[in-house]
Amino acid sequence: MTAVETAPQRRESTSGARHDQRRGRRRRRWSWESWVIALGMVLLVLYCLAPFYWMFVSSLKGPGEITSNGLWPEEVSLVNYRGVLGGANDFGYAVRNSLIIAGSTTVVTMAIAVFSGYALARLRFRGRDLVLGLILACSMFPGVAIVTPLYQLFSGWGWIDEYQAMVVPNISFALPLAIFILTTFFREMPWELEEAARVDGCGTLRAFSRVVLPLATPGLATTALLVFLAAWNEYLISSVVSITLASNPVTVALAKFAGDSEFQQPFGSQMAAGVIVTLPLIVLVLVFQRRIVEGLSAGGFR
Repeated sequence: MTAVETAPQRRESTSGARHDQRRGRRRRRWSWESWVIALGMVLLVLYCLAPFYWMFVSSLKGPGEITSNGLWPEEVSLVNYRGVLGGANDFGYAVRNSLIIAGSTTVVTMAIAVFSGYALARLRFRGRDLVLGLILACSMFPGVAIVTPLYQLFSGWGWIDEYQAMVVPNISFALPLAIFILTTFFREMPWELEEAARVDGCGTLRAFSRVVLPLATPGLATTALLVFLAAWNEYLISSVVSITLASNPVTVALAKFAGDSEFQQPFGSQMAAGVIVTLPLIVLVLVFQRRIVEGLSAGGFR
């Protein structure tokens, strides 16, 4: 009889303990540490987005309102965008040049980095880590230290104001990081799948293309996007070797931007041009954010 009477009490005590645990978890979940972390994340997001927001708002202000400090224009105007896209600046040529330069840099860099990263991750030889360290050391040289030698070298080759004068330095800057990311990403991959493909009759190249590359898609997408962004945003070398409109990328074109007419202060037009240049990058990151997170978490930044 006692056992029968104590059974409901046990159930009640168990359910009460579970309820207390849930309440404790909720309290711990929203402790002051959680609020501090949430506040820090909000401040970080605002800090990162505030410059782009101000640039976007300034691009919507007319000439008479461009110097105001309002958080939103009193009258939304698209005159700055019409000046950029339809004025005498030929801004479309700069966008075309940047697409060619960044696209060529990404293709060549990825073609080299994929095979280099695979070799450094798969092959075992003496001094492998030293080779990877030397590759990373090549990216430690500041760009300002090699501007003058590059200009003299490209002048002798007749490369000034040509695409290759910007593509080649961009490759040299992006290649060490790309090789490092892909090397550490390939090291995390299960090599048993490649060995199973070889047992089934696939050769080395076929196993690499049919098994390794599909599994490495997140790392490849992440690395390619990082290389493209770096080449798209490069300014220092381009400002020296790119002289005319025929090869000016968007970064140089923005620095030389003169507005819709020569008598106009170009602040609003520069903000509009900056929005046009930045918006495709934001779209790319939003579209491939899942691949980026997968590549960074599974690859070189684990």
